[in-house]
Amino acid sequence: MDDLSKTLSALSALSQETRLFAFRLLMEAGVQGMSAGILAQKLGVAPNNLSTHLTILVNSGLITVRRQGRYKIYQADVTAINALLSSLVETCCHGHPEVCGMLASLEETA
Repeated sequence: MDDLSKTLSALSALSQETRLFAFRLLMEAGVQGMSAGILAQKLGVAPNNLSTHLTILVNSGLITVRRQGRYKIYQADVTAINALLSSLVETCCHGHPEVCGMLASLEETA
């Protein structure tokens, strides 16, 4: 899959409310991640409905899943998220460096 396809897949995955909220919770959880059951509880979503959303996020490359005993633990993939953000702003400064000043300072602190 080329970079444009990856970018479009990730943006498409985040364009739905439940998936966006799940993604934000996983970003908040950090490297520990979160089980599907806890995510469902925090989001107020039926586990079977959340499963579909999580599969879409995994397939987009924005989150990963690992087994921990009988649980599936989901975690945001920070490398993929950085790649997505970079692809979104990679051409913003061509000829206009003042536009990217704030983005550059954000990247330095990441």
